[in-house]
Amino acid sequence: MSEIHLVGTAHVSKNSVEEVRRAIDEFSPDVIAIELDRGRYAAIKKQGKAPEVDDILKGGNFSEILMQWMLAYIQRKIGMNVGVEPGSEMIAAIEEAEARNIPIALADRDIRITLSRFWQGMSLWEKMKLIGALAGTIAGRGGDEEIDIENLANDKDLVEMAIEEFHKFSPNGARALIDERDAYLAHSLLRLSKGNEKVLGVVGAGHVKGITGYFKEPSTLPPFDSLITNPKTLPWKYIIGGAFIAMFAFLLILIGFSGVGIEVLIWAMIYWVLINGILAGAFTIIAGGHPLSALTAFCVSWLTSLNPLLAAGWFAAITEAKIRKPKTSDFQKIIEAETFTEMRKVSLFKVVLVAALANVGSTLGTIAYFIFIFPILGIDPTVVLSDGFSNLIGYLGSFFS
Repeated sequence: MSEIHLVGTAHVSKNSVEEVRRAIDEFSPDVIAIELDRGRYAAIKKQGKAPEVDDILKGGNFSEILMQWMLAYIQRKIGMNVGVEPGSEMIAAIEEAEARNIPIALADRDIRITLSRFWQGMSLWEKMKLIGALAGTIAGRGGDEEIDIENLANDKDLVEMAIEEFHKFSPNGARALIDERDAYLAHSLLRLSKGNEKVLGVVGAGHVKGITGYFKEPSTLPPFDSLITNPKTLPWKYIIGGAFIAMFAFLLILIGFSGVGIEVLIWAMIYWVLINGILAGAFTIIAGGHPLSALTAFCVSWLTSLNPLLAAGWFAAITEAKIRKPKTSDFQKIIEAETFTEMRKVSLFKVVLVAALANVGSTLGTIAYFIFIFPILGIDPTVVLSDGFSNLIGYLGSFFS
C-alpha cells in the first residue's frame, strides 16, 4: 500500500528548508511532489521566458496583474525580514531530489487559474478590503509586532487561526487560494500514490489540514475539472456598467422634461465630462503617470464610463507605454525590487499601476456624479425628477390618445 507523507512549510522560513531536507533523508520517497506549477517552477529554475510586454497591455487584466505583483512583493518583504528568499524550501526540495535522482512532480494548480478565480470570485467589498490591507502593508502600517515565522509554521493552532481569520476577511478569496488548492493538491498526491509506494508532499503549512481531510474522506473531493476552469458568474462589470448608462440617459431625459431649461441640461452633460475626467486624471497622477497619460484619461473617461466594453485605464496605459517604453527586462526588475518605491520606478509596473488607478478614478467619478450632480446644479432632485417623470409620461401618452 502506498504512503503519502506531508511536510508543512512556511514559504519564508529557515527551519522549513532544513525540515524538507530531513524529511527526504528519513522518508526516502520515490517521488517528491512540490507545491509549484510549471510557471513558478520555471521561474525558480530560471528557465521561464518572461511574458511579452504587449501581451500584458493587450490582456487588459491590470487589476489582477497588479494584485499578483503586490502579493509577491509582500511575501518577498517578509522573506527579507527573516533573511530567507521566498520559496527556499521548494528550491531545497528540488536540489535534494536532483542530487538523489528522485523524480519531482509539480502538484499545484496553474497560478494564472488560481489568481483569476481568486479575483473573479471576490465580492467588491472583499476586493476593497484586500486593496486597503495591501496598501497598509506596503505603507508600513502593519504595526510594530514581529511575526515569528518559524513558530507560525510549526504551531498548528496558529496556522489554523491564521486560515480562519483569512476566511473571515475574504471568504471567496480564501476559497480560491486555500480551499480549492487543498483539493487540487490532494488530487495530485493521490494520483501520484497510484504509481509510487512513497510520496513526499512539500506544501505550505496552511494546506496540510485540508489535504489530510481529503485523504481521510476521498469522496468529499470536488471533481478535478471543477478546479481548473473559471467559474461561471454573472458579468457584473457589464451589468453595473449598463445600469450606469441607463441611469445617466434617464437622468438627462428627466432633466430635459422637467422644465428647468436647456442650460441646466447642458451643464449636467458638462459636469459628466468634468467629474469623470478630473478623477480619472487625478488617479493617473497619483499612480505616477505622465501628464499626457492623465490628459488621455481625462479626455476619454466620460466616454468609457458610457461603454462597459471600454476602460479609461486602457487608453491611459497605451499613452504611458509609448512614453515609458517598458521592456521585457522590467519583469525581472519588478521581481527583484526591495521597496515599493523601487518597484514604482520600473516602467512596466508604472504602466500597469496607471491603468489600474485610472480605472478606479473613472469608476469613482461615475459614482460621484450621481451623488453630487443635483447639489452642483443647485436644483431640487425630488421636484426635477417628479416633474420630469410626469411630463415624460404625459408626452408618451399623447402618442396613444
